[in-house]
Amino acid sequence: MRRDVFQAIADPTRRAILCLLAAQTMTPNAIASHFGSSRQAVSKHIQILLECELLAQEQQGREMYYHINPGKMQEVDKWLAQFRALLEKRFSQLDEVLTKIKSDKK
Repeated sequence: MRRDVFQAIADPTRRAILCLLAAQTMTPNAIASHFGSSRQAVSKHIQILLECELLAQEQQGREMYYHINPGKMQEVDKWLAQFRALLEKRFSQLDEVLTKIKSDKK
């Protein structure tokens, strides 16, 4: 089952996992040690992030390591960029209006 990326990152625990893995590749136990929940609960969060392709996994010996999938994160960033551009445009327009109001008062 493919999950929605934005539904997945809506959860604060999953966002925290992504932040941890942005810094380094980690095992499930290492990830779970950062949370007050069971390894099983963290594994469910990891599974959802894998299903969304936000994470990738790599087996090294008996251990499974997880890391961020930069390609999928770029897709999310690209989608958000359109909103950043829109907001920047609106703030710029607001600055112009405020500057005009200020100069009209003088």
